[in-house]
Amino acid sequence: MTTTTERVYRRGPFPVKFRLLEVKRVTRVTPQMVRITLGGDDLAGFNSPGADDHVKLLFPEEGKRTPVIPTVTPTGLVLKEGERKPDSRDYTPRRYDAAAGELDIDFVLHGTGPATTWASKAQVGDLLAVGGPRGSTYVAPDFDWYLLAGDASALPAIGRMLEELPEGARAIVFCEVPDASEEQRFTTRANATVTWLHRNGAEAGASDVLQQAIRGLKFPPGDYFAWVAGEAHTVRPIKDHLLNERGANKSWVRVTGYWKRGTSDHHDSKG
Repeated sequence: MTTTTERVYRRGPFPVKFRLLEVKRVTRVTPQMVRITLGGDDLAGFNSPGADDHVKLLFPEEGKRTPVIPTVTPTGLVLKEGERKPDSRDYTPRRYDAAAGELDIDFVLHGTGPATTWASKAQVGDLLAVGGPRGSTYVAPDFDWYLLAGDASALPAIGRMLEELPEGARAIVFCEVPDASEEQRFTTRANATVTWLHRNGAEAGASDVLQQAIRGLKFPPGDYFAWVAGEAHTVRPIKDHLLNERGANKSWVRVTGYWKRGTSDHHDSKG
């Protein structure tokens, strides 16, 4: 008999390795999201078993093609004398195709940070370093239903989860975007109901449309796994609602602040 702890659990840590990869394609998914397809010999052996895994991207300095890649030692990462610590950000591996030797990373184009700046200018042949994933969350494929919700930063993970759910699985999905132009088409074998929530002029991270949608949902019966990610302040009340008002099983809830308004390089990997 499957127990609570066996249905959702953390795998890892995996060995740390940084890979120097080359841009193979640049595809505009929506006006504000671009998909960068990476490849190269260093991609061999890459492993990302979980849909919400995250890798560390190292960006080259302005005006340089190759990013600084630290040396991995038993005591941590070490830079050579004179090297500057590279700008880095955490991102979800949207798709990994070992046979084709390709890794897709989706970037939301907003602000002026290193990730947005690099992705908005990326061209075939550009270089990027990718480290990780360091660990991965296993989620059983036999829940009665799945609740998936998030803002634009969560869409790569949501899209991958939907693709990986088995045929017949039930998923209720809420996606927060600025407007209809940012809606995407997801491929899935699951019985999925996807609702797109528009902020209608509200700034990213300043809307409660996700919280209100989940509060207004009539939860189906049965065991469910809930996954929510987005701006830290907007997802925290959702976690409280699920645990304290809906009585969700804490082991089957993962709520993560992928970013925080006014803070650079924020990523809360806790559930």
